[in-house]
Amino acid sequence: MPKERPGREAGLPINPALEELPVYQPGRPIEETARDLGLDPDSILKAASNENPLGPSPKAIEAMRSAASRANFYPDGNAFYLKRRLAEKLGLQPENLIFGNGSNELIEFVGHALISPGAETVVAQYCFAIYPIVTLLFGGKPVVVPARDFGHDIPRMLEAIGPKTTAVFVANPNNPTGTLAPKEEIVRLIEEAPENVLVVIDEAYYEYLEEPIDLLPYVREGKRNLLLMRTFSKIYGLAGLRLGYGIACPELIGWLNKIRQPFNANAMAQAAALAALDDEEHVEKSRRVNREGLAFFHNALAERGIDFVRSVGNFVLVRVGDGRRVFEAMQKRGVIVRPMDGYGLPEWIRISIGLPEQNRRSLQVLEEALAEA
Repeated sequence: MPKERPGREAGLPINPALEELPVYQPGRPIEETARDLGLDPDSILKAASNENPLGPSPKAIEAMRSAASRANFYPDGNAFYLKRRLAEKLGLQPENLIFGNGSNELIEFVGHALISPGAETVVAQYCFAIYPIVTLLFGGKPVVVPARDFGHDIPRMLEAIGPKTTAVFVANPNNPTGTLAPKEEIVRLIEEAPENVLVVIDEAYYEYLEEPIDLLPYVREGKRNLLLMRTFSKIYGLAGLRLGYGIACPELIGWLNKIRQPFNANAMAQAAALAALDDEEHVEKSRRVNREGLAFFHNALAERGIDFVRSVGNFVLVRVGDGRRVFEAMQKRGVIVRPMDGYGLPEWIRISIGLPEQNRRSLQVLEEALAEA
């Protein structure tokens, strides 16, 4: 066996940042829950991961079938046709766009480009868990600003920017709380943040908004320290293909492209996204189903005196007392929701919006679980 080097501990020289790094826990898959609890997978309702209950656009499904026959070829590393079509739809240039293996990879791009040991990022309490995780992964320090009404306190986040800050992360609408920061505060953040601090606005749930905040003019004007992130996972129903995209000035996109792996957006994802962009009917139906589902939960929870946070996303945050216990009780009844203890919200669960019959089932099982608890 090789001898241990003098003055060095045995084993691999693991990055010390990993020692205290939390592991992101996604919503439980249906198959895993079925195996653990001995349930029929077809009987399980997953309301844990904010997925589109309508599934992908039929046009996207057909495009995936066609792309499958060419799976022996590598994908277009530059996503030429998808980038051109998306730029046209957004009123931008292809040079303003970069694709990622989900928006999570875009957040990692920011880490590679801007976060080094000793750097700081500014995030909100109850923010999307990946922001602080990526910050810690690259040896940085997340500066957490207390929430205001479960949402972002943008003025205090501006005040929290210091000499070591390299990025500010804002999800708008926010996951997991479903809150929306006021337009004037978002505009103030973008306009007042120092030029050497990147403002990242995560717009994963942008398409669900009735009156979304349009920040694209800043990109068209060439704002150099702004990155917008959107995704095909939510309203487009393509979560399983993992495709997100960043919107920024060409200079920033150029730096991020140096980090991006050449084939990070697979061929099937590109084909499906290209087809999905042209199915406005599916997007509008998804928006309407979600709007009606939100209204159902808001009204039903209020009538029952159950505390919740009014949401503009495709989910609702509900206070249940012991979130983990209620999660387990609902899971035994075949409904998977998301416990929020990992977000510092141990009394809460998050329920994704589904089809009407799914929403009714989620509510019924929630009531049974609360009665049991």
